[in-house]
Amino acid sequence: MSTTHEIEILDSVATFLAREHQHFIGNAWRPSVEGKRIDIKDPGTAKKLSEVAAGGSTEIDLAVKTAKTAFYDGDWARTKPLERTALMNRLADLIEENIDEIAQIESLDGGNPVQSIHHVDIPMAVAGLRSMAGWTDKVAGDTPLSAPQGGGLSYVLRQPVGVAGIITPWNAPFLMVINKIAPALAVGCTCVIKPAELAPLTALKIAELSKEAGFPDGVINVVTGYGQIAGQALVDHPDVNKISFTGSTQVGKSILQSAAATMKRVTLELGGKSPIIVFADADIDKASAAIAREICFKAGQFCAAGTRLYVEKNIEADFVSSLASHLGEVRAGHGLSPETQMGPVISEKQLNRIAGIVERAVEEGHEILCGGSRAPGDGYYMQPTLIRAASNEAEIMEEEIFGPVLCYATFDGGDLENILSMANNTRYGLSSKVWTMNVRTMHEMVKRLEAGQVVINGGGGDVRLPFGGFKESGVGRENGLEGVLSYTEVKAVSIGY
Repeated sequence: MSTTHEIEILDSVATFLAREHQHFIGNAWRPSVEGKRIDIKDPGTAKKLSEVAAGGSTEIDLAVKTAKTAFYDGDWARTKPLERTALMNRLADLIEENIDEIAQIESLDGGNPVQSIHHVDIPMAVAGLRSMAGWTDKVAGDTPLSAPQGGGLSYVLRQPVGVAGIITPWNAPFLMVINKIAPALAVGCTCVIKPAELAPLTALKIAELSKEAGFPDGVINVVTGYGQIAGQALVDHPDVNKISFTGSTQVGKSILQSAAATMKRVTLELGGKSPIIVFADADIDKASAAIAREICFKAGQFCAAGTRLYVEKNIEADFVSSLASHLGEVRAGHGLSPETQMGPVISEKQLNRIAGIVERAVEEGHEILCGGSRAPGDGYYMQPTLIRAASNEAEIMEEEIFGPVLCYATFDGGDLENILSMANNTRYGLSSKVWTMNVRTMHEMVKRLEAGQVVINGGGGDVRLPFGGFKESGVGRENGLEGVLSYTEVKAVSIGY
């Protein structure tokens, strides 16, 4: 493994990082009232990268009031649907024009490989933004075919919910901001974004581009700050009508409790412990290569990652050998290095947490087959790790590790009930993956796996599909029509003649 980080950055990126970053409220940059700042580190070097303003309730209140004014009284309130479409597509154009700069900022801020951001995150964000731009004039209510008893007219009206509070994570900060604001903008909501304090920089870049695209004052606002301060203030604000949050299940539960005070609409996309089930008829090399890529994607720091692997017993030796070989070939390093396939984890705290879980696994008698240690380098690097679990009830098989750690067990191929029981034996239900060539098995697994997403033989990537989880993996759905409708309220109308 290599952790080389002798990297040249674009002049525009250097200029951006050197700015005195402030909050973006009403299409203007505003400092924090108390003047507090947050240091932003490059996880690939553990060195200071930039700094942003640390906002609190005062800045959140100003942003929410500005967004509320824009929603009810500003130019945005008078913007027609196809004008929203044009603005959203213009923002997508600007993102594509600035893709190299955005990719470098995101890579430095969050540690993920610049090639992955350039070819996966940003294209997905642009595709999602353009897809959502097509919904602006297509969200409709309903009118019954026949008149109500006694005559008159009855119909259902859908309206934008109002001010949306957007709280995004650090693992895919650019993509997550776009994924959340796109449906909100499509239906006519205004947004106050609170990005993760560990990786807030591309949210500020989006704000800058939104002004260039021509969005009216107050439509897109960004307040940087700590989650327990600025994020909590956003959740508690009485003029915020909806919260969309992606992050840990623990924080999601707290948001749900806080939102109950004002009965806010809430969408929560939370944790996962996604099973991967490999049947004996799977293409071993294709499956093992894909599974290795996935656990190293974003250094395993994404909620839908397949982290619990179940392999049919009679292919265990061949499959695990192939998987370990693929994991051992992964090139880890600084995100801006063109050779890097896996970057660092986000922080020293996260690295210590991951390493601690692996160390406890060794103490409990689970077998490390690949990796298992911190990797050399100045940043926060963890080796891709493969562990054979002694029990399906072990911590490593139940708790979300959020790192490049894959744990596996075996199952008897002739017993679907047993493998379904093992796969569904979790408090999470975000995603699941199946590798088989048997069509009947595919459909049986799709029907009975308890997860909001089922991926067969490595499919996926369609931004039009809804995304969200069962059980403690969340509430509601993002993306697709379900994601659009989550930013609307339903009004029943009855008119008597």
